[in-house]
Amino acid sequence: MSEAPSNAGPPRGRSYRRAWVLVALLFGGVLGLGMFTLAYAEGTAYLSDDPAACVNCHVMRDVYDAWNRGSHKAVATCNDCHIPHTFPEKYIVKALNGFNHSRAFTLQDFPEPIRITDFNRGVTLENCLHCHADVVEKIEHIGQSEPEDCLRCHAEVGHDQNSAGKP
Repeated sequence: MSEAPSNAGPPRGRSYRRAWVLVALLFGGVLGLGMFTLAYAEGTAYLSDDPAACVNCHVMRDVYDAWNRGSHKAVATCNDCHIPHTFPEKYIVKALNGFNHSRAFTLQDFPEPIRITDFNRGVTLENCLHCHADVVEKIEHIGQSEPEDCLRCHAEVGHDQNSAGKP
């Protein structure tokens, strides 16, 4: 009779156990690092509408100070102008911006002075049109399928001239 072939490696149950321990350690490490980063960067502040959350990053200080002096301080926070008002778009844009900001500040590959992206400029323009619909609807845009870009002439409305071009 021939003998059964012997396994060259550890018993099968042991290799599964090792794999699960490795997966658990990897998952725990990622989760722990994520929680530490969230706590260290005061990540939960970004879930609020508090404009002070925007100055967790030093490059936003001038923009925040300009908003503090600007005409919209009494009626609008950062989120009112820079985040969509509808669900789920509000949280999708917050998540997208949060990821992009985290990446940019971790890798230090952002422009100084800080500049608004085309995507976020579009969100801001939509919010201008939303809040000022009663005024905008009275403006005739003869020969235009889209309304004029409010920010072309009113770039300093939310932030004064000391931060123009940096909203």
